[in-house]
Amino acid sequence: MASSSHLTVRLPKIHASKGNRCVPPTNDFIIGTWHVTHSSLPLWKGKRNVNITYKLLPSESSSGPLMDDLVQYQAIGSDKIKSVHGVDTPSPGIQGAWDWRGKGWLMIASSHWECLGFGHTDDNNQWFVTYFAKTLFTPAGIDIYSRDKEGLPQITIDRILQALKEFKVEEITKLANDIFQIPHDY
Repeated sequence: MASSSHLTVRLPKIHASKGNRCVPPTNDFIIGTWHVTHSSLPLWKGKRNVNITYKLLPSESSSGPLMDDLVQYQAIGSDKIKSVHGVDTPSPGIQGAWDWRGKGWLMIASSHWECLGFGHTDDNNQWFVTYFAKTLFTPAGIDIYSRDKEGLPQITIDRILQALKEFKVEEITKLANDIFQIPHDY
């Protein structure tokens, strides 16, 4: 069974000292499709096949490239694919953080998300852990992404959750304890 030989997870900026931020992954690492295999966000309960596809957009932003952000998912028991589309802009002054703004009728919605950690398992399945700040519509949450829809080995999930709990920050420990698996059956 593959594991993650080296795992580093960081706190989100609201809980971190200045020197404890996620060194962001390269654009090449982020771009492409990720399967959200675990989450603490209640909006993913009752959902399956949740994935996010990031694409670079042309940008004149001095803070870095913009990313097209397309989330697709299905309700459990439904074949209909639903989607949420937005644009991610690098968050000014916060390395490894982005501000999301919805497209179309979701243009009024926005959120802030940060990289808490990323890496790969021994069999080169990439993983990415993100923190989402509370919005008007959702509580704060943590997602675990995998390039492989089957997800990560349980040992890697356990190590990520343990690393988050070791910070002994009440909010992060609660979110780590609330993590549930999202089914992928496509």
